[in-house]
Amino acid sequence: MVEKDIFFTPEGLKKIEEEIDELKTVRRKEVAERIKVALGYGDLSENSEYDEAKNEQAQVEERIAKLEMMLRNAVVIEEGDLSEDSINVGSIVEVKDLDTGDVDEYNIVGSAEADPLEGKISNESPIGAGLMGLGVGDVAEIDVPQGQVRLEVLKISIA
Repeated sequence: MVEKDIFFTPEGLKKIEEEIDELKTVRRKEVAERIKVALGYGDLSENSEYDEAKNEQAQVEERIAKLEMMLRNAVVIEEGDLSEDSINVGSIVEVKDLDTGDVDEYNIVGSAEADPLEGKISNESPIGAGLMGLGVGDVAEIDVPQGQVRLEVLKISIA
């Protein structure tokens, strides 16, 4: 499998590092203790607590492996790499929907940091990808699942 670059803001990278630390130092110990207690219940063939703890252990280890892979492929977008002249990962962009007149603000982040409910959209999402590289005054026609939107870039700032 070809691994691709995963873009992070410094804040997003810190969150990933903190999650790995939490999983390794706290969650691993909690799960190991649950396995130890479950082993004390005897016959493993009928021990649902043991099975649950082993499954949780596998999930924790899988998450650690996934996060560590993300770190290996991390590209951190520093503030100095950004410009208010064009949209990139790390930009905060204000856009106007030319069909509805609605104005929205998006923080363009890497896919690992995306959280649409917080206004953080991925550079790989239809809208994020459609806005990348544009400048103030540019209009993008972007295909989204609901059809096509026409967005005018009103303002670009740095996160």
